[in-house]
Amino acid sequence: MSKAFVKENESEETPAPDAPTPPRNYITPAGYARLKSELKALVELERPEVVRTVAWAASNGDRSENGDYLYGKKRLREIDRRVRFLIRRLENAAVVDNAGRDSEQVFFGARARVRGKSGEEREVTIVGADEVDTARGRVSWLAPVAKALLKARTGDVVRLDTPGGEEELEILDVQYLPID
Repeated sequence: MSKAFVKENESEETPAPDAPTPPRNYITPAGYARLKSELKALVELERPEVVRTVAWAASNGDRSENGDYLYGKKRLREIDRRVRFLIRRLENAAVVDNAGRDSEQVFFGARARVRGKSGEEREVTIVGADEVDTARGRVSWLAPVAKALLKARTGDVVRLDTPGGEEELEILDVQYLPID
């Protein structure tokens, strides 16, 4: 059947009653706060403003060629989709605060300083999937580099499969600092 004849909410998958629960969304306290803040801004600020614009545009009459109305409806769908996504992510969130932990072993929230074969040093911080920022060295706990580092200790050498071949990383230091 054409999607034109399906209600928007029917096109989304609803889990079966016996479906497995989604995996936990491990996240730092700062990442959780950012998601909650984005959700609040969408629901309390942006969506009401777009609704007002759509209502005004609808009152102008012909909606078929009314750009404000058409764009506003499209933007409302985008906002609603993002709100549903954020609600699901927050419902499945498991906030992990390892700041201040005293351990030489790499776990979620660790900032590990590693050295590759070429002698190049870099820092990798293991964070939640919603907090990835490669420019700042933040990688998801699901990323291959994080999986290679998890549970290793200072001084260990871990193997990482990369598109360019296998790479060895030596763990120089592990810290658990607050993540902003």
